[in-house]
Amino acid sequence: MTTESPCWFKSSYSSNGGDCIEVAVNLAASRGVVPVRDSKNLSGPVLNTSAGAFASFVVGVKAGQFGAV
Repeated sequence: MTTESPCWFKSSYSSNGGDCIEVAVNLAASRGVVPVRDSKNLSGPVLNTSAGAFASFVVGVKAGQFGAV
């Protein structure tokens, strides 16, 4: 069994204001999850979201379903 580590990244749209999340999409194909964490707390909790749910979330964001921030 191969243990693959998350490759964390923030969006290029992040303005470094401190209110960011990081995701590790490299685990979507091999494990079926997209881990999400607070970029300010790297050793804090990680939310493992199913790859399908994360994809639906991204589609909703791009479609403006969550309003403007």
